[in-house]
Order: sequence, then C-alpha cells, then structure tokens
Amino acid sequence: MIRIAAVADIHFGADSSGMLRAQFEDLTHHADMLLVAGDLTKCGGPDEGAVVARELTGLPVPVVAVLGNHDYHSDEQATVRSHLEDAGVTVLEGETTTVDVDGARVGIAGTKGFGGGFAGACGTDFGEPEMKAFVRHTMALAEGLEHGLRSLEGCDVRVALLHYSPVRDTLAGERAEIFPFLGSYLLAEAVDHAGADLALHGHAHAGVITLLSLICQPFVDATRLSPAWRWFVRIGVPVSGTLISAGFFFSVLSPAATEPNRAISLIYIGAVGLAVSVVSLGIGLLRAR
Repeated sequence: MIRIAAVADIHFGADSSGMLRAQFEDLTHHADMLLVAGDLTKCGGPDEGAVVARELTGLPVPVVAVLGNHDYHSDEQATVRSHLEDAGVTVLEGETTTVDVDGARVGIAGTKGFGGGFAGACGTDFGEPEMKAFVRHTMALAEGLEHGLRSLEGCDVRVALLHYSPVRDTLAGERAEIFPFLGSYLLAEAVDHAGADLALHGHAHAGVITLLSLICQPFVDATRLSPAWRWFVRIGVPVSGTLISAGFFFSVLSPAATEPNRAISLIYIGAVGLAVSVVSLGIGLLRAR
C-alpha cells in the first residue's frame, strides 16, 4: 500500500514558525511522502519562504511541492523555491520526480497551473494581447504537465500535483463567477491525455468547508442539544467557513500588499467558530448515545 499525505494553502507568515512542525514530524507513522499543492506562504516574501522551509526541513518522509499564486505575489518566487530546495523539498514546475515505496515507484509531475475557466465558460486564445497572454500561460503550463506525466509512464503510480484546479467539480462552495480564476479545463485535458492515477490541487478553500457543512447537517438532528445550540451548530460551520475564506481574500486584497492587513482577524474568528461548532456537534452526539 502506498500512503500519500497531502496538504495545500498553509499560508505561512513570518510569525508562523512551529505551527505544523509536530504534525509533520509524525508523518512517518501515517504516510510514505508529503505532497504540498501550493500557497505555502501568505504573500511570497523571502522571510515567509524561510519560515516554511524550516518547518519542512529534515522530515522523515520525502516532501514534494508546487508553488501557488500567493507564493508569486511578491515576485520572489525564485527565492521561496530556493529556500524550500535548501531544506530538502523537491519543488516542481513542469518537472517530475519519483519516490520509491516498498518496491513501487511513484512518479509525480507538478505545475502551479493557472486559470481560464472550464467548458462552456472559459477564456480563449483570441483578442487583446493581455487575454491571449493569460490563456497561453495556462496552455504552456498544461503542456508541461502533460509532457511530465508522459515521461513517467514506466512508474507504477503517476500523480499530477497542481495548485489551480483542473475541474470545476472540486470548487463546490466557491462563487461561480470566480471559477475562471480558480482553474482551467486545459489542466484536466493534460491529465486525461497523458494519464494519471491521482490528481491533487489546492487554491479553492470554500469547497472544503462546504463539504464539511454538508457532512455535519444530517448529524445535527441526532444530537441531544437544545434547539438554540442545534441552530448554532447548523449555521456555525458554513458561516465560519465563509469568514475564513473572506479573511484570506480581504487580508491581501491590495495589489501593493506585502503582508496581511487587519482583515486576517476574520480567519481567527472563523477558526474559533468552526472549532466550537464541530466540538459542540461531537458533544451532542456523545450525549445522545
């Protein structure tokens, strides 16, 4: 059995040192490798890159990553990548790597990817130079991904590691109007043409909370909680998820931002609300036994 641990959008800042180190160090008991699907930093600053690199240094399993849009924000992506590689992380952009697990070879092709949208609502290589440049960038990255996957055809398992989404199905919970900025069908075509056993991506945050919200809803009625607490739990998860997503977005909304503004407090408020909601649900279910 091949065990793959995956994470994305950890958004480390200069003050994030140690936040995930204990969990990462415990990976040897649960996984054969760690794949990171981009947005390792908040704004892509060299200091943030150094912090997340220290977090990933010397882990007991191989670490493979792609960068995300946040890692490009400060135009220091080369420095962020250098910090990660110095820490022993394999960073891919149109490149491949392999990891051997108990005699099986896992091939990983990686790219940040880019936007453009999905079938029926997508950008095309036509019109103004800016529009053509937008779509052609995605096309180039998709071609690199396809080439990388094809070069891994001798591997027992092939994985496509991206930041932007190759399909719209994993964007549930995000506003449909921003789908073109969350991924592109061109990435999915690359995976389909070359073949892959697993495709992983990050970038879209709201879908995870939406899925958690849907999972929680049927359990609320089975709890032994007061009507007020049931109401709180029922709306607490989706509202908390919305606050977390809003905090990520609005804290770096300014094009000139080099660090998050005070809107980042929404993330912490949402995290507390999410924790209280889920813990309350768990207590209610335990009381109902």
